[in-house]
Amino acid sequence: MPLSKPLLAAISGYAVAGGLELSLLADIRVGERSSKYGVYCRRLGVPLIDGGTVRLPRLIGLSRALDIIISGRTVNADEALQIGLINRLVDDGQSLNESISLAKELLKFPYECMNTDRLSAYYSISHTVDESLNNNLELSLNFYDNLSS
Repeated sequence: MPLSKPLLAAISGYAVAGGLELSLLADIRVGERSSKYGVYCRRLGVPLIDGGTVRLPRLIGLSRALDIIISGRTVNADEALQIGLINRLVDDGQSLNESISLAKELLKFPYECMNTDRLSAYYSISHTVDESLNNNLELSLNFYDNLSS
């Protein structure tokens, strides 16, 4: 379930186990070149308990997610970008600055319109195409109704 507002994650260093799961809550993840990702709790016999087994496959696909979840291997930043685990890759020390710059850019957009589209996209991953198209239409019509009121 998405949060009520867009969430950006600035990732520096290691995003592993619970840190990886927290990053998966974000709509957009900005990682630094030296950042590392993984399910290191696998090495200790601790399960993912914060939604990682649900969010990771939805984000990068089941096959890739199972590779990371089962093996506990480290994913470097280049691979993370390639498989969609992060959205943007920046030089070390720049993830927070890039995330803040992106947040400022997003603030320029009409929020209700952006969030309507964002919520429609989230809805689509757990519903049929027809249900998603109907939801999209309903959200859009509600958006336009609210503009005229």
